Amino acid sequence: MTSPNSLDPRVEAELDEEAEEIEADAVSGLTRQTAVAARSPLQLVWSRLRRDKVAIISVVIIVLVILAALMAPLVAAWTGHGPNEQFREDGLTEFGTPVAPNSQFLLGTDNLGRDVLVRLVYGAQISLTVAFFATLGALGIGTLVGLVAGFMRGPVDTVLTWLMDTTLSLPQLLFAISLVALVGPSLATTIIVIVLFSWAPIARVVRGQVLSLREREFVEAARSLGASNWRIMRVDVIPNLLVPILVYGTLLIPQAIVFEATLSFLGLGVLPPTATWGNMLSVASQGSLYTIAPWLVIFPSAALLAVTLAFNLLGDSIRDALDPRQTLFAGRRRLARRRAARRAAKKEAKA
Repeated sequence: MTSPNSLDPRVEAELDEEAEEIEADAVSGLTRQTAVAARSPLQLVWSRLRRDKVAIISVVIIVLVILAALMAPLVAAWTGHGPNEQFREDGLTEFGTPVAPNSQFLLGTDNLGRDVLVRLVYGAQISLTVAFFATLGALGIGTLVGLVAGFMRGPVDTVLTWLMDTTLSLPQLLFAISLVALVGPSLATTIIVIVLFSWAPIARVVRGQVLSLREREFVEAARSLGASNWRIMRVDVIPNLLVPILVYGTLLIPQAIVFEATLSFLGLGVLPPTATWGNMLSVASQGSLYTIAPWLVIFPSAALLAVTLAFNLLGDSIRDALDPRQTLFAGRRRLARRRAARRAAKKEAKA
């Protein structure tokens, strides 16, 4: 006969199982913490990105686009079609309209009988070149201005902050159109225009980070040892700015690609007959050509969408991987889901 204080055997068994689960979770948690403590921050970020399916898919898309751009001459040699070569007989119908995708022209032709596939991969070269140099220039100028403004303070900070605010207040597209009209459209002009409008947001982000870093103990220690301001900025401050600069750089690349495509679409970017995605969309819009040849819009638009979306999602994934709070919350959610699944499985087994 059981005493009044004794528990039902089934309840006691469930409590024992709960205790074992809690103990197992605690042990696994300690094991994970020990493993995390033994790895470097770079290894932690890499392990988080490897588990992020969105980041992996984004990297695959970016790598494929880069490979397509690098292999553009090989694609032209394989098809036997140059990027500006016109095929008046095979590339146009008897009515003078573009030919739809077929075995000879895999993505069809445009209004001049040029191969859309070859022009698409050559357009990737222009877009990636503009994005790389414009992003590099904007990051360099923005980091330098934000670093000096945040660290020096005083009149220097006032002047540089005013310069940032003035740049941000300018209407980008109208100013770009005016500048290109004065200088003339070209690849170099497009890169310069993008840099002029992209450095100010980066400078603001860097300035805010530097304002926080300049009051840290390691900066005060460097000052007490007699280090100059430039040495402190170069040795102590800049390494702590690499994370926001990296994240902002991945988000700036798609902006540069879209801005270049916009200028080329308006006839203010890279001049025809050079193949760019913006020029290809501009050709499709002439005389509503896209109504009879929709592939002229579909393929360049799909390339723009895929590249910009991939870079944006990769930037978000890198930001989340560099934020330890995201991993902590994700771990708690996974643990809660596992416990809920165990309870559901037990209830089904009892039923």
